[in-house]
Amino acid sequence: MQTTAEVSGSGLDLIFKYIDEQQNEFVQELKEWVAIPSDSSDPQAWDKIVRMLNVTADKIKTLGGNVELADLGSQKMSNGQSVHLPPVILAELKKDPKKPTLCIYGHVDVQPAKKEDGWTTDPYTLTEINGNLYGRGASDNKGPVLAWLHAVEAYQSLKQELPVNIKFIIEGMEEAGSNGLDTLTEQRNMTFFSDVDYIVISDNIWISKKPALTYGTRGNCYFFVEVEGQKQDMHSGVFGGSIHEAMTDLIALLDSLVESSGHILIPAINEAVAPLTEEEKKRYQGIQFDLEVHKKDCGVTKFLFDTKEEILQHRWRYPSLSIHGIEGAFFETGTKTVIPRKVIGKFSIRQVPNMDPSEVEKQVTEYLHKVFAERNSPNQLKVTMPISAKPWLADVSDPQFVAGRRAVQTVFGVDPDLICEGSTIPIARNFQDVTGKSIMMLPIGGADDGEHSQNEKMSRSNYIQGTKLFAAFFYELSQLPHK
Repeated sequence: MQTTAEVSGSGLDLIFKYIDEQQNEFVQELKEWVAIPSDSSDPQAWDKIVRMLNVTADKIKTLGGNVELADLGSQKMSNGQSVHLPPVILAELKKDPKKPTLCIYGHVDVQPAKKEDGWTTDPYTLTEINGNLYGRGASDNKGPVLAWLHAVEAYQSLKQELPVNIKFIIEGMEEAGSNGLDTLTEQRNMTFFSDVDYIVISDNIWISKKPALTYGTRGNCYFFVEVEGQKQDMHSGVFGGSIHEAMTDLIALLDSLVESSGHILIPAINEAVAPLTEEEKKRYQGIQFDLEVHKKDCGVTKFLFDTKEEILQHRWRYPSLSIHGIEGAFFETGTKTVIPRKVIGKFSIRQVPNMDPSEVEKQVTEYLHKVFAERNSPNQLKVTMPISAKPWLADVSDPQFVAGRRAVQTVFGVDPDLICEGSTIPIARNFQDVTGKSIMMLPIGGADDGEHSQNEKMSRSNYIQGTKLFAAFFYELSQLPHK
């Protein structure tokens, strides 16, 4: 009978060889996962998410894991109906009390996708073109979740002992706001999370072709600005020029929010922003980031700023305001000469340390009511903030970041860039506040993966090398001093 051996640095070579040899099987499994359209934006299709979670749970069970599908209860919809939320996977592999415990977070739901949206290939048929694996969820986040599971599989297949204890928390509602997950984290803090030493998240991307570790994300305050006028839609030829139009008021309000330079016009909004330190300035200088390549990837000819440092700082560590759309306005092809009765403008402010969502809400609401009052309009204004998520920031000197650097060096032969993420991943801040554990983001997605966009992809190289990175990370964590 073959016994399980402890891994060593040299033992990683065998694991890497196994991952290389199994890469076609790993790609095939990703194809099977991508084929499940686990779109969390449509409650009528949440059965597909449950199916995807069951497939994931079965995979963990084949690795010897104990799996619980934790119930999150129901969510009340805008029509008043209650819909049962998909569960969350809480899983644990065999435990050794002498080893540190790593908890891996991921999600297996995806953004909506249709071929007619502009995809070159069927979004739910993983298609390899020139070394890239195209399909919805390939990068966000099915590929990384599978890479973690395949890293575990590599150890087990070679009868090598896992260097760390491993737990998984995998959800199916991340793209729709992770409803219920905050509460579950609080409920399980003294049980599931009690023996966890480190929490790692792989739900973001690199900033260039160079591997990176992520130590911060921006928060998000999302606003609805509702202007209501006359009792019904009206004919612009009959009534135009004689009434105060809700759309005209709304456009003026939206135009008052931000300058063409990107500067936010809401008073005092920038006062709470943490000042840039000298250490941070040096960190930006060393990051690999090509402005011309980034312009090409974005499909733009000009940025708001001219230097790498300014662009990165305004993507990560300064607030930004983006206008997203108008509900109630005519948007279809053709013409329609109507004055809408009610319109709702939608915009968001990405916040950074040390901004507080409640204070941002107050500043925005007061400012918009002031601007509206100056228009002397009889229409009704209502400002609401349906989403608020705080920014997250980690200490890059934390031991987990040491292990992450070493793992990147082992697999890629370079020191990783230390980066932040301009988007919002609320669960990172939630884990930090509730559990008090060490949190790190260890991405394997490429800068051009097109998360949430048409033709989302992950390169075969990133998928396979990322699997090796995760395997090396297990080993490097085990080499840290452990109580």
